[in-house]
Formats: sequence, structure tokens, C-alpha cells
Amino acid sequence: FFFFWRRSAVAKFKKSVVCPVTFKMLARQARLLAKTAAKVESSTGSLGLLGTTTQKNGIATEATFDYHPYKLHHLDEGPATSTTLTRDEGLRLYHQMVTVRRMETAAANLYKEKAIRGFCHLCSGQEAIYSGLVAGMRSQDSVITSYRAHGFTYVMGIPVLGVLAELTGKKSGVVRGKGGSMHMYAKNFYGGNGIVGAQVPLGAGIAFAHKYKEDGGVNFSLYGDGAASQGQIAEAFNLAKLWNLPAVFICENNHYGMGTSQERHSASTDFYKRGDYIPGIHIDGMDILAVREATRFAIDYCSVQQKGPLVYEISTYRYHGHSMSDPGTSYRTRDEVQEVRQTRDPITGFRDRLVGTELAEVSELKAIEIEVKKSVDADVKKAKADGEIGAEELFYDVYEKNLGGKIRGIAPWDQHEH
Repeated sequence: FFFFWRRSAVAKFKKSVVCPVTFKMLARQARLLAKTAAKVESSTGSLGLLGTTTQKNGIATEATFDYHPYKLHHLDEGPATSTTLTRDEGLRLYHQMVTVRRMETAAANLYKEKAIRGFCHLCSGQEAIYSGLVAGMRSQDSVITSYRAHGFTYVMGIPVLGVLAELTGKKSGVVRGKGGSMHMYAKNFYGGNGIVGAQVPLGAGIAFAHKYKEDGGVNFSLYGDGAASQGQIAEAFNLAKLWNLPAVFICENNHYGMGTSQERHSASTDFYKRGDYIPGIHIDGMDILAVREATRFAIDYCSVQQKGPLVYEISTYRYHGHSMSDPGTSYRTRDEVQEVRQTRDPITGFRDRLVGTELAEVSELKAIEIEVKKSVDADVKKAKADGEIGAEELFYDVYEKNLGGKIRGIAPWDQHEH
């Protein structure tokens, strides 16, 4: 009905005498309504069609979900469009995503209190990427990402205190307060990287290491849509394809490169096709199960079948600005952010799935949210009360195994213990 109304309304305006400015304004409003309707339709579809539910003693233990197919580039077949989820894994993933969201909220508050200084890039709204990717990975696979790294740090095994204490520069931080927001690490997680796009060729190198060591691992390198046009990314694509590396290059597309929309900064917004000769897949990044299945597909393609690299575009959205210094409202409206929260939020969408298939009760999920809030609040207090490392430790950790004695400072006679 809406699209019929829009066509008839436009035709009627064209036939009648209308002020050109008024007509343009009304036409723009009609296009905006169409775009909003498409987003809602897409988000409703991404929740998935509920399939069968397996029960034991009257309690649902497993459910099957169907969802819309992926967009493919140079691929005859893509990831599965049907998947199963156990009750235990569903509750674990929900707890994980809620924790990342609450942790980022705590980080925002600490920044406003000036307990966190410098850069601070939050990932609220993008939780399904981190939890979904890690849910599909194996122990030998690796990840490297950009400066928006808090969520990955947590899901890769670092506790909330390790993240918050690092943000506040305290010794309980994952790298003892030396790294801050952009430089956190864990096993098989090669950290956030402060230089835009620089992690992508590093990721190609990690993929080369996987192939050289024959450990069967796959590297996942993530970068934003704002970095997608960098030359070093094209160079990494070329070498990865030339050497048939087990590399998955993932454009984490939140649709804004800092404060510039993708339509303004990219001549082509089909980022999954940017690899040209490398096959690509477009994925709904607000759907944790779609991300998980795409990850499993990549591992089979790159590691088991050894077919070489892939380029992924995972479409997502960030609720905060580019960083805490960006209010995020000068280049987009509050209504736009609110619309995404209400119709496409990855956590509430997943909650609806769990409840809809009777894998969980609303009261259970609410209890998880309350428990996570208490736990994160306790870690905030610990991070605030924690101390900083001593000045003598500033030159530690330069080498894994120091063979050269003292470390030189600014001048040759400025020597420090390692």
C-alpha cells in the first residue's frame, strides 16, 4: 500500500502545479519513509523464522533457526541459512553480549568522569560481530582488529577488570596500563591497532604464519568501512590471493567512517566485492547466528578446503560516536540511532529468539542482565581503586627475551633495566 501511495502521490504532484522546493522536500520524505520501511522489513527478517524446538522433560534444549540467504560474490554457495542453537550456548552468548554492552557503558561513564583519558572507541551495537565470530572459531584461529577493540578483548578471554583497568591506566589492566584503549591483547588476539587499516597487512602476515606452520589456523582481520579504500588493504588482498593464504578480511561496516557516511566516502559501497578476484560475502552483523555460520563457512573454505582468502562485509551499527570525543549527532539524527535500537538491536533481537523458541524465560534473561550489571559495577570500583605501575616498569616488555642488557632511553647514557 505504501509503495502504491508513493507512486500515485509522485505522479499527482508531477501533474499539478507545485512549488519545486516543496515537491523536492515531499519526494525526499517519501524516499526516507521507503528506506525506513525497508530497514524494518530487513530487521524483521533477520530475526529468523523459528523452526523446530527440541525438548527434554518439558524444557526446550535446542532450537533451529532459518534466516535470509547471504549476498555472494564469486561464490556458487554460501554459508548455511539454517542453524541450530542449544539452550546452554544461547544463554552463554546472551550473557557475553550483555557483558560487552554493560562494559562499554561503564567505560563511557568513566570517560565522562575523566578516569579514562585520551582515545576511547566504544563498540555498543556491534556485539554480535565479536560474540558470533568467536563462537564459530577454533583454538588455532586468530583475530586482529582496529582500535575499536574492547569487545574483542573480552570475548577472546580477558576479564572485564582487565579491560576497564587498562582503560584507566592501572596495573590490573591486560597490559598493565601501558596500552590503553587501542592496544589490548590476548591469546590468538593480536590486538587493536591505532593506525587506520594497518592491521590488515599484519593479518595477512599472521595468515602466512598459519600456513607456514601448517597449524590449520585461519586469521580474521577486521577493519572499518572508512579504512576500506586504503592502498595497504588492496596490497594485502593481492598477496593473500597470490599465496593462497587462510585469511578472511572483514569490513566491519557501521556505515560511518568517523563522521562521514559510506555514500560520501566510497564510490562503491559493496565492500564484500572490493576483493575483486577474491570471493566475498555480505553478512547481517546484527544477527549473531548469521555471523557464527559465516565464520564456520570461512574456516571450511580457507582451512579445510584450502581455497584461499575471503572478503566479508559485516553490516552493523554503532550507537556511540566514532570515539568519546564525538557526540555522533552532527552527521546523523538521534531518530536514526533510536530507530536502529528499536528495530535491529543485536541483543534484544537475540533475546526475542531465545524467548520465542522457549530456550529461555524472560525472567532468566532479566536475571542475567542484573547479575552482569552488579559484576561490571564491582569491576569499575576495583579499577578505580587499583594503582599504577612504577616508573621503572615503563621499559619492561620491549623484548620477550632480552639478550642485550639495559634498554636505551632518549640519550646514550640514559639506560634502563628491562
